[in-house]
Parts: sequence; C-alpha cells; structure tokens
Amino acid sequence: MSLKNDIEMVKEELTSEEKFFEKAVVTEKFVKKYKNLMIGSVVVIVLLVAGNITYTINKQNTIDAANETLEELQKDTTNQTTLARLNSLSPALHDVWVYSQAVASEDLNTLDTLKDSKAALVADLASYTLAQSSNDLSKLEAYSLKENAIYKDLARVQAAVLLLNSGKIDEAHSKLSMISIDSALSKTATALMHYGVK
Repeated sequence: MSLKNDIEMVKEELTSEEKFFEKAVVTEKFVKKYKNLMIGSVVVIVLLVAGNITYTINKQNTIDAANETLEELQKDTTNQTTLARLNSLSPALHDVWVYSQAVASEDLNTLDTLKDSKAALVADLASYTLAQSSNDLSKLEAYSLKENAIYKDLARVQAAVLLLNSGKIDEAHSKLSMISIDSALSKTATALMHYGVK
C-alpha cells in the first residue's frame, strides 16, 4: 500500500511541477511578446506623472508670482510695468485690479473696456456699474435682461425709480413686478409699488 501511495504522490508532484513549468513557459512567452508594450506603458505613466507634477509646480509658481505682483501694485498703483506683468501672469486678476481702480476713480472709459473682460464676474460688474452710474434707463434695462446678471434685480429697482421720477408709474410697476418674491429686493420692490399710487 505504501508503495502505491508513494507512486501516486510522485505522480501528483510531477503533475504539479509540470503545470508549474508550463505556466512559467506561458508567462515567459507572454512577457517576451509584450515586453515592449509593458515597458512603453510604464514609461508613459512615469512621463504623465512627471508632467502633472511639473504643471502643478509651474501653476503654483505663476500664482505666487501674480500675488507678489499684486502686492507691488498695491504699494505703487501707477506702475505700468508691474501692471503689464500682472496681465501676463494672470489676466483675470489684472482685470479685477483694473476694475477696482476704475470704480475707485469713477473712470467710465476703463469700465467700458472691461465689459468684454474674459473674467465673467468683472465683465458683469463693469456692465452693471456703467449702467448704474449713467442713470440711463435703456442701459439698466439691457443689463437686467442679461441671463446671468448678478445685479439683475437691483438694476430693475433702479430702472423703476427712474420711471417713477419721470411719472411713468405703470411702467415702473411692470419693472418691479419682474422681481422675484425670493429676491432680497422683493420688500423694496413692494414698497416702491405703493409709491405714486393715487
């Protein structure tokens, strides 16, 4: 019995070793066949990671340089070289700076140039400031009709006040009725609706 068991054990061991070698040969063939592809994949992954790290570091350096340039501008607001450098580093931050200076100095020409800014917030604020400062009904209406206007309801209130002052009460009420109940200006609009009622 033990001889028979020994023979069975040897057969099983040989079968398992044979399977192991068979798998090793298949693996070796696979590695030889796809070696270049695997090496290429590893190289591509390493290059992507290195590129991403480089991009992140470069972007952070640009942000830091833009912030330093902005600090320089705060010290000397008339330095055109620093302003040009800020524009090259961060056009959006440049437009914010120019907008803040234009509002402070009430420079309508500069605000007019900022209406087309690529910084959406600056473009919207410049458009509103121009319409509001001009007291022009058509400009306020045009601004309030913009889809994503930030101060849409405020422009409507200001347009309604202009209409009320010129005696056009029905048109003013029409403007005020466009203001949503959820708006922060809804109470103001309601109060103005009673103005001029006889």
